Amino acid sequence: MVKKTDTNAIRVSEIQNKRKQLPDIKDLIIGILESDKTALSRAITLVESTKKEHQESANTIIEKCLDKKTNSVRIGITGVPGVGKSTFIEAFGKKLTSLGKKVAVLAVDPTSTQTKGSILGDKTRMDELVRDQNAFIRPSPSGVSLGGVARKTRETIILCEAAGYDVILVETVGVGQSETVVHSMVDFFLLLKLPGAGDELQGIKRGIVEMADAIVINKADGDNMKLARIAATEFSRALHLYPPKENGWTPKVLSCSALEKTGLDEIWSLIQSFLELSKKAKTFDTKRQQQNKNWLLQTLEDQLKLQFYQNPLVIKELRKLIDAVQNNKISPFQAADKLLQIHQE
Repeated sequence: MVKKTDTNAIRVSEIQNKRKQLPDIKDLIIGILESDKTALSRAITLVESTKKEHQESANTIIEKCLDKKTNSVRIGITGVPGVGKSTFIEAFGKKLTSLGKKVAVLAVDPTSTQTKGSILGDKTRMDELVRDQNAFIRPSPSGVSLGGVARKTRETIILCEAAGYDVILVETVGVGQSETVVHSMVDFFLLLKLPGAGDELQGIKRGIVEMADAIVINKADGDNMKLARIAATEFSRALHLYPPKENGWTPKVLSCSALEKTGLDEIWSLIQSFLELSKKAKTFDTKRQQQNKNWLLQTLEDQLKLQFYQNPLVIKELRKLIDAVQNNKISPFQAADKLLQIHQE
């Protein structure tokens, strides 16, 4: 007679073996188009994988998902650590689902450059949103991508849109230059700021503020209300120093309290106004086309880099040339030329 514990162990083993097997591509595509979250998650895992067999399957899925026409909006959200991005995204996401929207959150999680591990804690920080049937949260390790943007975020956006999510929120870790990368893949770029952080006047310098389509002063509640009003005024003055966007839009400054869920309606209304203006000015489609061009160029760079470092001859010589450079026996330029010649042979 088989014991119950043995039966449970067998079932667990069977589930683990199924997960290790490459999922059926046709089933995944059907599942994605039917808004199956499990199928979507498994497909994203394939997209993020660096294994060649997984990449071939992922490319097939992406090609099929590209055919599905959507009316989605892609919103990038950034801000320094501690500004309340996760709290804001959960409150904003819940507001959107209450309006009948399906929301996908692509939250890039910091990866340690030492251990290569990541926390992937956004699901625990967005407890209410993760239980919402009309929301999908995907924390992805940033790896070594510029500033913490997951390497396959563009592909993941396509899959989420094919699954019926009409608002895609892309969160950056808020450090480094990830803002530039996110700005190149979204329709609307939102910058979160803290009241009283002492950086109001820094809005006049070019950089992150220049890219923003709107600035939102978060945590505008309680004793922070006065500071939030001051910050909003200073940033509004600074934004007027910049020329309007291509669609004629002048970036606006709003305030909200993600904790008290105030100001969220105004933010969504502002985003809708921006989108209406973009479509009227015919810059919405132009920007999407530019995003596709950037996607192609970035993919080429990734593929070339991957092929280079996977070349057995390059692997063999790289260590020797690194030692030679470190000991000043050869310049980095000569070493690079030699490696490129080896790769081209």
